[in-house]
Amino acid sequence: MIQREKSVTLEILYAAAFCSQCLQYPLGSRRRIEPWEFEGFFDPRELRKETCLLYEIQWGTSHKTWRNSGKNTTNHVEINFIEKFAAERQYCPSIRCSITWFLSWSPCWECSNAIRGFLSQHPSVTLVIYVARLFWHTDPQNRQGLRDLINSGVTIQIMTVPEYDHCWRNFVNYPPGKEDHWPRYPVLWMKLYALELHCIILNLPPCLKISRRNQHQLTLFRLTLQDCHYQTIPPPILLDMGLIQPLVTWR
Repeated sequence: MIQREKSVTLEILYAAAFCSQCLQYPLGSRRRIEPWEFEGFFDPRELRKETCLLYEIQWGTSHKTWRNSGKNTTNHVEINFIEKFAAERQYCPSIRCSITWFLSWSPCWECSNAIRGFLSQHPSVTLVIYVARLFWHTDPQNRQGLRDLINSGVTIQIMTVPEYDHCWRNFVNYPPGKEDHWPRYPVLWMKLYALELHCIILNLPPCLKISRRNQHQLTLFRLTLQDCHYQTIPPPILLDMGLIQPLVTWR
């Protein structure tokens, strides 16, 4: 049994080998991003407007992984990837293709729709998406877009320590001998976004509110849970956040 905490509001301040038949052209020449770029894009406490995509592609049963990165242009970075994939590769329906995205922001509803359309046209492609932050997560269309992606078979998770470490080692032009020195972001912010993602998946009202008037002011993270959150979100998740406490029975 569990006992709900009386306080339900938490405020946090932060000072600002590929298949030769499938491969026609590479999706651009690979370039590792700089450490300052990684920190600026993927810090879960920042609210940078641009989006960065780090991605990995594997074909068939090959253990080789092809990696690259992309950013917003006139299109969102997700659309850029889809267009390049369609234009630069001869797609083989019989060859399984596994794609992993590491996004600094989750897809908007329009990009979610485009991703579902892309996957419907490429049924042997599987997509896993890790995100550092949730883009305008209180917008009903964005929330529904993420749910539709998940219901279509896409895995969406919040980036945690292993994903940050993986990206630093494989996508960042870190200084020699600094492969273990990726920025240690507070795990709490990752948990806050993960909790909100659970709310989205379960079609619950938003529990996380983020506000900042301009880039020079403090960012406010406010967590407020309603009864429906306590009744629906799995207790282990609430326990991990310290939002409920186990009921101790004395003998």
